[in-house]
Amino acid sequence: MQNLHTALAGASLDRRIKVSTPHSLGILSSSSPPSTGKFRKGYDDAVLKPLLNFLRATESPFMINPYPFFGCSAETLDYALFRPNSGVLDENTQLMYNNMLDAQLDATFSAMKLVGFTDVDIVIAETGWPSAGDPSQVGVDARSAAQYNGNLLRHVTSGIGTPLMPNRTFEAYMFALFNENRKPGPVSERNFGLFQPDLTPVYEIGILRPTARTSVPAANPTPVASPINPVPVKSKSWCVPKSSAEQDDLQKDIDYVCGLGVDCRPIQESGPCFFPGTVRAHAAYAMNMYYQAMGQNTYDCDFKHTGAVTTIDPSYGNCKY
Repeated sequence: MQNLHTALAGASLDRRIKVSTPHSLGILSSSSPPSTGKFRKGYDDAVLKPLLNFLRATESPFMINPYPFFGCSAETLDYALFRPNSGVLDENTQLMYNNMLDAQLDATFSAMKLVGFTDVDIVIAETGWPSAGDPSQVGVDARSAAQYNGNLLRHVTSGIGTPLMPNRTFEAYMFALFNENRKPGPVSERNFGLFQPDLTPVYEIGILRPTARTSVPAANPTPVASPINPVPVKSKSWCVPKSSAEQDDLQKDIDYVCGLGVDCRPIQESGPCFFPGTVRAHAAYAMNMYYQAMGQNTYDCDFKHTGAVTTIDPSYGNCKY
C-alpha cells in the first residue's frame, strides 16, 4: 500500500486516487452491543494501528465488509432488512438501533475509537443479500434481497448516519452486480447479484430505467426509479399524501420511512406533530422527512403513487415540516 501510494504521489495522482484495503468483520473480537466493539488482540497493534496511521496520513478511508445477512436469524430478520422492528438498545450508551447495519458500523467505529482513530472515514466496501439460498437459511428470496439493497441505498445516502456517527453519509458498494452461476459452495453464494448472467434483472431497487423495468420483485414500498433528467423542484417544497391515497398504503409509507431510522419521534404520542392523531397526518410528516433528506427529488415523493409535491408549507403550530 505504501509503495502504491508513493507511485501515485510521484505521478501527482495521490489526491485523486486513494489506497486502502477491505476487511471482514472478523477483525472484531467483540461487536455486541456496538459500544463494546474492539479489534482482535494482537491484530490491533501488529496490523491495524500501522494501517490506520497510513490511512490517516494519506486521508484514505478504512474499508469494511458488513453483512447483516450472515449475522441474522429468523428472530432478527426484520432488524437485518431495515424493516419495522422493536429495535435493540445498547445499554452502555442508551442508544437504540433499528437496523443491524448501523450496529455493525458503530461496532467498527467503537473499535477504531479504542485505538484512537475516529477521524478516519469508514467505507462499506462490500455488502449485499442473496435472492436464493439453501432451505436452512432465512430470508433467501428476491423480495428480501430487494428490500435489503433498496433500503441500504436509501439509508446510506440519507445523511441520517448511525447512532454513534450521526448526520453522515457512507460510500457503499453492493455485492454484486451479477449472479455467479458457476461459483462453487452454497446456493446463496451464487445469488447475490442484481442481474442474472444473461443481463436480465433479478429484482428492482429503484435504479432501473423505465425501459428496463420488469415484473421482478421490488422493495416495498419503493419510490419509482428516478428519471434520467428529473424535473427540478423549487427549494421551498414539501411532500404530502395524495387525497386519493388509501390509509393502509399510507401506514406502509410511515413504517417504511421510520424503519430506515428517520427521526419519527415528532409523530409519536406527546410529540409536536402527533395531533391530529391520524394516519394521513403522520404519513405527511414521515413522507416529507424522507423527501427532504433525499434532496427534494420529485421521484422521492412518489411512494408508489401515494405522494405529491406541494409548494404550500403544511407546518402548523409547533409542528414544523
